[in-house]
Amino acid sequence: MSADQLPATAPDSYRTVQVPGAVLAVSTPPAPADGLPPALFVHGLGGSGDNWRELMAELAGEVAGEAVDLPGFGWSAPPADGNLSVSGHVRAVIGYLEHSGRGPVHLFGNSLGGAVAVRLAALRPDLVRSLTLISPALPELPPQHSAWPTGLLAVPGAAALLTRLRGSGRGADEATEELLRLVYADTSAIPALRRAQAVSEYRRRADLPYALEVLVGSARGIVTAYTERGEQALWRQAEQVRAPVLLVYGLKDKLVSYRSAHRACAAFPDARLLVLPDSGHVAMLEHPRQVARAVRELLAEA
Repeated sequence: MSADQLPATAPDSYRTVQVPGAVLAVSTPPAPADGLPPALFVHGLGGSGDNWRELMAELAGEVAGEAVDLPGFGWSAPPADGNLSVSGHVRAVIGYLEHSGRGPVHLFGNSLGGAVAVRLAALRPDLVRSLTLISPALPELPPQHSAWPTGLLAVPGAAALLTRLRGSGRGADEATEELLRLVYADTSAIPALRRAQAVSEYRRRADLPYALEVLVGSARGIVTAYTERGEQALWRQAEQVRAPVLLVYGLKDKLVSYRSAHRACAAFPDARLLVLPDSGHVAMLEHPRQVARAVRELLAEA
């Protein structure tokens, strides 16, 4: 797959990178960050590198940050082989790190991106300097009730059902608001510009022929990862991570319960925890300053 098969012309703040099996869009820092340690930010299900903009701005003087759009999300093309599993996304991120030569990096992951980051750190410790996980999608059985609709995306026929729902007359504003309520603790605090950008991005994605397939396929990949056993089990891989880890959970997260924090702290050999009482699933968007403060402490230790 070549760069001219991207979903559209990416903004100037992105560049495209050919890696094994995919063409990725990677955001570039707005200003040179010579001499700063490299960092890479990996978004969650249905998100993009844009989800990290506020936190990256907070950390601009601490790390040379880049954000990658996973295959099929944001401005990245879908994977050439259709592999949307957690391991498929891990392969793409490893491919980028090897291509860029930026490793080892301070690696950040939210939700699906958190699962990707854990598996990557376990398999390729040479590429990871530290790990910051914000509401990571680690196996939680049974999941909390508010997470069931997301899990149901993995059910066969989900893409066809979502296609019918999109054609039922529900507007982009209403659909976007529903998504925002799922991941934010308080949608009234979302800045008007950020909300407008979310609506615009929803409309853009709705016009992409592969968008639903990528969303459903990646959701199915998370569910499959939850059921993996042996050396591929995500909790087993968490135990293998030797890099220092910062865990961030929100008490009002509707997708990943803060109760997982106890098991996560026990699993990672070198972990520290930040719990935000007024945050939902995307603490880097809701409380970037508090998260950045904890990251700086992690960087000082690392």
